[in-house]
Amino acid sequence: MTPAISEQVRWTIADLEGFPENGNRYEIIDGELFVTRAPHLNHQDVAGLLYAELLRWSIQSRLGKPYMAPGIIFSESDAVIPDLIWISHERRSQLLDASGHLTGAPELIVEVLSITEKDKKRDRETKLKLYSVQGVSEYWIADREQQAIEVYRRENGVLKKAMTLFKTDRLTSPLLPGFSCEVESLFGGNNKLSNQ
Repeated sequence: MTPAISEQVRWTIADLEGFPENGNRYEIIDGELFVTRAPHLNHQDVAGLLYAELLRWSIQSRLGKPYMAPGIIFSESDAVIPDLIWISHERRSQLLDASGHLTGAPELIVEVLSITEKDKKRDRETKLKLYSVQGVSEYWIADREQQAIEVYRRENGVLKKAMTLFKTDRLTSPLLPGFSCEVESLFGGNNKLSNQ
C-alpha cells in the first residue's frame, strides 16, 4: 500500500471574494494564505507617524504620495496589504487598477513589526523576498520593541539590509531627496500626541 500524497492548497485572489469582512487582513504570498487581526493601536501609531512624515515631505516635494494599508496585487497568488507605502505619481498612474488596488511594486514599502515571532518572520523573510522579487526599491521595517528602523535597499537586483537606525539616528533616503526625520519621533519620543 502506498501512502497518499497530500496536495498543498494554493490560494488565489479569487478565493478572497467570499471571505467575511470582519476586520481581519487576508494576504496571499506564493499561494499561501495569511490571516492577521487588526493591528495593535501602538502598531497603528507608528505607521501613522511614519505616514505623517512621508505626507509632509510629499506635499513639499510633489513627487508622490504615501498610502496606509493599500492592497497590492502582484499576481493571482501574491496579494498583500502592507502597513504603509510611498509611490511616485508616475508609477501610481501606471499600476492602479479600476478597483483601487496597485498591480505592481511601489518604490517604498513599510511594515511595522507585530509582537508574535511568526509575524516578525513573515515581515523579515517572506515579505522581504516577495518585495525583492517584485522590484520594490526600498523596504523599511519598523521594530516597536527595539525602537529601530531596518532599512533595505535594492542592490544588484535584490533588497539588501543597508542599515539599522536607532532612536538617536535620522531616517533619510536617496529615494526621497530631502526627506529626514528623527527615528525617536516615530516611536512616540518628542510626540505631543503620545500618551506614554
